[in-house]
Amino acid sequence: MSVIDLRSDTVTQPTAGMLDAMANAATGDDVYGEDPTVNRLEAELARRLGFAAALFVPTGTMSNLLSLMAHCERGDEYIVGQQAHTYKYEGGGAAVLGSIQPQPLEVQADGSLDLAQVAAAIKPDDFHFARSRLLALENTMQGKVLPLEYLAQARRFTREYGLALHLDGARLYNAAVKLGVDAREITQHFDSVSVCLSKGLGAPVGSVLCGTAEFIAKARRLRKMVGGGMRQAGILAAAGLYALDNNIQRLADDHANAQLLGEGLRAAGYEVEPVQTNMVYVKMGDKAEAIKAFAATRGIKLSAAARLRMVTHMDVSRAQIEQVVATFVEFSRN
Repeated sequence: MSVIDLRSDTVTQPTAGMLDAMANAATGDDVYGEDPTVNRLEAELARRLGFAAALFVPTGTMSNLLSLMAHCERGDEYIVGQQAHTYKYEGGGAAVLGSIQPQPLEVQADGSLDLAQVAAAIKPDDFHFARSRLLALENTMQGKVLPLEYLAQARRFTREYGLALHLDGARLYNAAVKLGVDAREITQHFDSVSVCLSKGLGAPVGSVLCGTAEFIAKARRLRKMVGGGMRQAGILAAAGLYALDNNIQRLADDHANAQLLGEGLRAAGYEVEPVQTNMVYVKMGDKAEAIKAFAATRGIKLSAAARLRMVTHMDVSRAQIEQVVATFVEFSRN
């Protein structure tokens, strides 16, 4: 039985072409700045996204942490969404390792933060308070794409209030493909951007942090401090370069499969949230554990949650999506 894994788009396996690129990568010691493939990846992504410099790191969690620590000093504050990865899903690293205070706000239905609420959350210039230094956004946010006009508003807002603006762009390219624009149309509004290579783009490891030369120099020092210095990392960087050259436009297939899944489940009577990119959210209530167990008997891996998330990716075909829909239909009849 072939396994259909919808828990995340992090579960993909490298393709033959990607493995070949990794096997033939030129390498050196990246801590010394001598790995040519890492250097090429950093330069290429910085160029594509409109930044002066970039830094290759093992994980998106580290990339976001380095960004928060480079933007903020101990005792500073960043404003962020309650459901954002940089607040909820990264182990509290900003607070634990950076001594940076989060100020979480409710995320709006479209994945944005209400800028009026952000303004109200900014602390006065008073030694009683942490210093508000940074606004952190996420795109996509639980599969939702932030509109370009909103990003422009956020850029104007942060300039007015003297905040830096960071993007957790773990699924930046999903957002760009959905909008039908070059990713630079999104990233132009930000001071720093984290891009994950190991989600929909299909690389086995790695994220890239982009920003000014001064910002990236600080982040590089911080990377060493938190244990992220790698040696012959070109083997991994080669996978990222291959992904950037081969796996961006195919994200539209994942989006189409997510739409198919959402429509099929909705037609079967399930309550499904609107689908924009590669994430499908279904309200399962107290049946979450039961559907997970039932699906497992059909070779389908799901997370167990009342608000069940399913993520399409390059290792899930249209035929397999139809199989998943049929499994949910069968479950509803039991």
